[in-house]
Amino acid sequence: MRVVLAMSGGVDSSAAAWLLKQQGHEVIGLFMRSGVSDDSSCEVGQLPIVSLKPHHQGCCSAGDAADARRVADSLDIPFHALNFQDAFGKIKDYFADEYLAGRTPNPCVMCNIWLKFGKLWEFAQEVGADAIASGHYAQTKDVGEDQPGLFRGLDLDKDQSYVLFGIEREILKHVIFPVGGYTKTAIREMARQAGIQTANKPDSQEICFIPDNDYAGFITRYRGEQDTAGELVDTSGKVLGKHTGFQQFTIGQRKGLGVAFGEPRFVVRIEPDTHRVVIGTKTDLGRSALDADQLNWLVDQAPREVRCTAQIRYQHTPAGCTATQTGDGQLHVEFDSPQLGVAPGQALVLYQEDRVIGGGWIRSPSPV
Repeated sequence: MRVVLAMSGGVDSSAAAWLLKQQGHEVIGLFMRSGVSDDSSCEVGQLPIVSLKPHHQGCCSAGDAADARRVADSLDIPFHALNFQDAFGKIKDYFADEYLAGRTPNPCVMCNIWLKFGKLWEFAQEVGADAIASGHYAQTKDVGEDQPGLFRGLDLDKDQSYVLFGIEREILKHVIFPVGGYTKTAIREMARQAGIQTANKPDSQEICFIPDNDYAGFITRYRGEQDTAGELVDTSGKVLGKHTGFQQFTIGQRKGLGVAFGEPRFVVRIEPDTHRVVIGTKTDLGRSALDADQLNWLVDQAPREVRCTAQIRYQHTPAGCTATQTGDGQLHVEFDSPQLGVAPGQALVLYQEDRVIGGGWIRSPSPV
């Protein structure tokens, strides 16, 4: 097949390119330019790509683009670097808007929905490709339904199925995850044996448009100064101190609260209307249920009610639950036991064993 592969310049997409070539596919490499910049620049193909500081470990920098092109050249793969700055601007808007609404965004999931499996498929159709591919650790399998199912990657420590739940089901049948059936260790060794230049390159650790990891600073630079200062209070409403902006906090946060306590305290609620940030104990952080919306189902028939496990953030251990559609485009999830750190704005992903059956976006948690 002719396959368009999202090449980020990392070892995973590089190994994916080698695997696809080994399988006999015609591979076209595509690097997605984000528009993140500093004062220096370089060229990739005919497109100006800006470089970032040397310590940057993202997936959209000039160094990443150059790495991707070198790998493509070594494998004799046509390579394109396209400007997706406008689409990345949409992701930046979403990121800032969510934090300023008191929610915790997940830009990597949105990037997958809008770019890597949205714009990527559009480009693939323009060049007559049969499929698109990426270096994600996930798998698709025949489940005897109209479309294939989405499953966890073989390497559960690197599994990325959580951030892929939003792929449209019609697109999923055109998606290949070449590295999903391997462990990360095996992929690095495979890349070394194949002489791939990125075999030992560190994994990306940062949001590509926030290379310094300063989320609050990004929001200030992107949206300007915001009047979001307010009070730190406990669960009874007692004032504990002041904060300079609620966008600096996320549900479950323990460090950087600005107030000393004799025992661990956590952010348990953010109230954007009152600008209050509520601090409580680990017990206060527990939630027995949640409501989600903007649902995406990856099964033939979306169930009205289903027993499954739910994952509420990328590093969360899936928890047993009952998920029920309420008839208004929303989903109500009752956990078997209280879960810590249920954050509005994060993705909720439902699994049956290792299969992703669907998911949505957390709107509101319910107290224990």
